[in-house]
Amino acid sequence: MKRLRIAVIALFTLVTVGNVNAQDENNPWAVGFGVNVVDFYNGDDFSDQIKDLLGNGDWNILPSISRISGEKYLDKGFSLQLAGSLNKIETVTAKDDSDFLYWAVDAVVKYDLNNLVGQTGWFDPYVYLGGGYTSVDSSGEAMLNGGVGFNTWFNDNLGLNFQTGTKKGFSDNVRAHYQTSLGLVIKFGGTDTDGDGVYDKDDACPEEAGLVEFNGCPDADGDGVKDSDDACPSVAGLAAMNGCPDSDGDGVADKDDMCPSAKGTKANKGCPDTDGDSVADKDDKCPSVAGPADNAGCPWPDTDGDGVLDKDDKCPEFAGVASNNGCPEDAMTAEQIAALSGYSKEILFSTDSAKINRASAGKLDKVYDLISSVDNVIYVIEGYADSRGASAYNLYLTERRAESAKAYLVEKGFDANRLETVGQGEKDPIASNNTSLGRSKNRRVVIKLSDK
Repeated sequence: MKRLRIAVIALFTLVTVGNVNAQDENNPWAVGFGVNVVDFYNGDDFSDQIKDLLGNGDWNILPSISRISGEKYLDKGFSLQLAGSLNKIETVTAKDDSDFLYWAVDAVVKYDLNNLVGQTGWFDPYVYLGGGYTSVDSSGEAMLNGGVGFNTWFNDNLGLNFQTGTKKGFSDNVRAHYQTSLGLVIKFGGTDTDGDGVYDKDDACPEEAGLVEFNGCPDADGDGVKDSDDACPSVAGLAAMNGCPDSDGDGVADKDDMCPSAKGTKANKGCPDTDGDSVADKDDKCPSVAGPADNAGCPWPDTDGDGVLDKDDKCPEFAGVASNNGCPEDAMTAEQIAALSGYSKEILFSTDSAKINRASAGKLDKVYDLISSVDNVIYVIEGYADSRGASAYNLYLTERRAESAKAYLVEKGFDANRLETVGQGEKDPIASNNTSLGRSKNRRVVIKLSDK
């Protein structure tokens, strides 16, 4: 008797440290075995029965396994329990007043109270109601059973069971009594479709083997980020990068990094920008000097050094002033320079000739009218040839063409000291030399402002 009392105290201690889960659809089967105590009623009123329940002087117990049970989980917290118990009755109303055999077969329906109060995970209280057949001293009858109990689980499958209740018959063959049991319970039969050790009920990925720490979901690359949240599930990465690697440590995941092996900035999609001009080094033609994106990361040039950038300078090769769009104040206007360039494209020559023809003479007349009104400007006349003939000869021919154009303008009255000539040979064709039309455009002279 003392041993049973110690066992009950130990049971309540275990309730405070147990863990794991109650029996449910994941572990629908359970078997139990242990000892049972039979305590017959002494008195008919409620107060007498309470005193009898709390007292242990009339307990009947066998010092061996005397109760076995089997259970099947049904649904929504309900389960069916079948149990068989055996006992030796030595006390009914007074100690050692009897000596006969007790056995019972019972079927009860249990209801898990965690369905009302919320799952505890380790403590599994229940109530039960049912019936069975009980035999005492070869006299038996059907009896109504009802009571309470609980399981406390040591792990996923093994726990300790305590159950107590009352049995009352429908005739006088068996005296009403309490029956209490204490024993081990083993649950089994759980469903784990993917075999990962996480039951389907708790498995967020029940058809794909995974890890317990991710509720049964996989982490294929082992980076601590489950595949469903991993933007790079096949490559180990960082949680901060949604599971993707960041090889250069610049805060841009490799999959989004245009320069994954060079530390860069998010603004440049992970590429470096050495000069800080917002043009990534890989696209920057001047990576060590800041410049605008419109000029491929290079600063705009100012060829003539007049403070007006070439892109805005109408006379980029001649120092001027900003008020005249980069042209000298006493030089030609931008419109005049544009007109001079247009005329130059049409001063053409026949094959192997430096003679000014009628069409070219007409264009030179317009050039004279344009440049004669501008003072203090020196012009250079450049001669060009097509690609036919020897290079040395073509150079000589283009010098003659330039001189012919100069002679024509001087004859009209232009100051020879303000005209320079140079032969360019076959350089800088403006059209293809593979066609007669292209070659005719390349046999030309160009008149422009001198850089002196």
